[in-house]
Amino acid sequence: MILVGHLGKNPDIRYLEGGVSVVSFPLATSETFNKDGRKVEQTEWHNIVMWRGLADVAAKFLQKGKLVYIEGKLRTRSFEDKEGNKKYTTEVVAENFTMLGRKTDFEDGEEVHNNKNEQDDDFNNLTNGVV
Repeated sequence: MILVGHLGKNPDIRYLEGGVSVVSFPLATSETFNKDGRKVEQTEWHNIVMWRGLADVAAKFLQKGKLVYIEGKLRTRSFEDKEGNKKYTTEVVAENFTMLGRKTDFEDGEEVHNNKNEQDDDFNNLTNGVV
């Protein structure tokens, strides 16, 4: 599946057994349509999960509010809540993503970075599909 939307919060990165990284965040997608001559916007929220290297890159570059293109697969899994009740959740397991917008949208203007060239290289590699 393909989604284009805005991050609802900063990515939450966790490290599992063996140092495997996993990141998760909500993504908002919106659809606009006319209803009774009025423009109506409907927003859907999606739970996004990224693993390993993709998770590391997402944690480094993605931030709340940023626009992103995501390709992935739907996965439904079950778990037990604190009371022992079986719950289900559906997530999009991302296979790749592309940051959308201007390069300046992903730069921190308030802080001077000593490794600016390295960050530019990382950003260029990411946006050119090298990562």
